[in-house]
Amino acid sequence: MSDSTQLPADGSQNAPPALPLAINVQYIKDLSFEVPSGAEIFATLRSNPQISVNIDVQASRLPPEQPVFEVVLSIKAEAVEAPEKEGAAPGRTVFVAELAYAAVVTLGNAPDDLVEPILLVEVPRLIFPFARSIISDVTRDGGFPPVALQPIDFVALWQAKRANFPQTAGNA
Repeated sequence: MSDSTQLPADGSQNAPPALPLAINVQYIKDLSFEVPSGAEIFATLRSNPQISVNIDVQASRLPPEQPVFEVVLSIKAEAVEAPEKEGAAPGRTVFVAELAYAAVVTLGNAPDDLVEPILLVEVPRLIFPFARSIISDVTRDGGFPPVALQPIDFVALWQAKRANFPQTAGNA
């Protein structure tokens, strides 16, 4: 059997075109970790808490008429005591970790129909590992087992956001 793949004359492979995107800087815009019950929670917590995670992505243009944007990935992880009995209300809040992790990006000559998915899907996908690490470290350093966030499907998040809040032309 022979391989019928043809390479261009210059020997390069047909790679998908690079994204018209440059990440200029990443930074922690806001970080908060709270243990509302203080030291008491460490003495009285009997089982692993239930952890809920909320994620949001926002993008805004920085200078007018420039292709420079700030993309903010917001993550809130909240742990509550597991209910004592099946079906009972959850107990006290164990901890709340909130992170707004941002990137300043420059878009090249991106077609208008790709600007929103680049800002709300690709940029968060690229910066998520850093935000994930920060959440893990801050919960561990706060005296609890680290919260290890699972990978996020930013395409599904973006599509759900568009379904709930239709965008007008020109907004990301």
